Amino acid sequence: MNTETLYERSVEFNEGDLMEVDYLLRHFLVALRYRCSKAITNVQDNYPSYDIGSDIRKPIEILSHISFVLRCAQSVFNQDIELHREQRSWNEEVDQFYKEIIILDKYITEGIPDREKIIEKLLQGPLSDAMTHVGQLSMIRRISGDPIAGETFLMQI
Repeated sequence: MNTETLYERSVEFNEGDLMEVDYLLRHFLVALRYRCSKAITNVQDNYPSYDIGSDIRKPIEILSHISFVLRCAQSVFNQDIELHREQRSWNEEVDQFYKEIIILDKYITEGIPDREKIIEKLLQGPLSDAMTHVGQLSMIRRISGDPIAGETFLMQI
């Protein structure tokens, strides 16, 4: 019986797998963009600064942080990326989020850096973090009285 846990197992990617890895990362970005778009578009006026208390970030702060996290992911491809935090207006933050997604996608299409476990680090680090924060945006939107309509993501084949 193999007692090795999934966490302890290492997934090795071969050179022939790069196209699939590229596809997976880009697909994750599309999912991130789609799910975040649901949370940040057509929002009520009170949503960007909605405060649920307990020192929890407001939606505008979360969205700004998501853009920062995406820049962190970009820094894997370009070490000259500026990792500054500058909060803008809601509309500017929304625009910035979409710009960061486009930039990261461009870097991925240009080639994955040859670094140890870089794909795993991208997925387990900044990309998962960004998706987690999208969930926070969706939850706060519901709490603020403007829930996102549910939908089925899996279709029968």
